[in-house]
Amino acid sequence: MPLFRHHTRQVPQLNTTSTADISFMLLIFFLVTSSMDTDKGLPRQLPPPQDETQEQELLVKERNVLEVALDAADRLTVGGEAATTEELRRRVAEFVANTADDPSLPELSMREVNYFGRCRVSDRHVISIQTDAHTSYDAYFQMQNAIVAAYSQLRNQLALQHFRRSYARCSPDERAAINMVYPQRISEAAPGEDKEASNSNK
Repeated sequence: MPLFRHHTRQVPQLNTTSTADISFMLLIFFLVTSSMDTDKGLPRQLPPPQDETQEQELLVKERNVLEVALDAADRLTVGGEAATTEELRRRVAEFVANTADDPSLPELSMREVNYFGRCRVSDRHVISIQTDAHTSYDAYFQMQNAIVAAYSQLRNQLALQHFRRSYARCSPDERAAINMVYPQRISEAAPGEDKEASNSNK
């Protein structure tokens, strides 16, 4: 009687030695080739809560306020006059600096500032922004960018004049002193509001 031997078949094992390396390489590939979309934003430092007495002190003279507006059709006006973003940048720079101490431009205060001693600072001006609920974000962003560019221009000029280097190359203490001379003072009303504004100082 013949005897039959049962042979167990062995399944060959997969070689997974390089699987981890391949996965890592694919991960690196997708990280390098993928595009990361970033949202545009406008940095603003909100002021601390204020009581009614402080709010009353925020009332400013007409000469200290430059009104900037964008309507529903993205038409830009500065002081009630139609303007381009480049004209806005120039007007803001002239308004904030008031180098000739023009009585129609903001009042300047005498302050003690590090590195500058006792000097005039433009700490009473306000850039008042009014937008419409239908204003496009692109027009709004360009307007804000022009305003910030005006401040950057003034600060850079002062840095070159006093420290012989650009504002970006100044030390943190030097930049803080320059910011005291030209503080960023922006009051922005919510779309559709007239005078109810939230202040931003930086």
